[in-house]
Amino acid sequence: MKIGVCGIACEKCPRMTKGTCPNKETGCVPKENPFCKIASCAYKKGVRLCFECKQFPCETTKSGPISYGYCTYIAGKE
Repeated sequence: MKIGVCGIACEKCPRMTKGTCPNKETGCVPKENPFCKIASCAYKKGVRLCFECKQFPCETTKSGPISYGYCTYIAGKE
């Protein structure tokens, strides 16, 4: 199972299931990506997954497929 930079399983990502993922079968990886603020942010910060960032969750996280409330919960910042 591939895990995207946002932390969601690529196979369950709404963009992947709709066939609109800009990375096709590769899924989301940290790199400069004009279609994904999260991938670009992770690339700039040198992390593989958002969860690895000390600033997680942040404003960029809000643009992702996982609810911001859930992100704050799993980060223990609720």
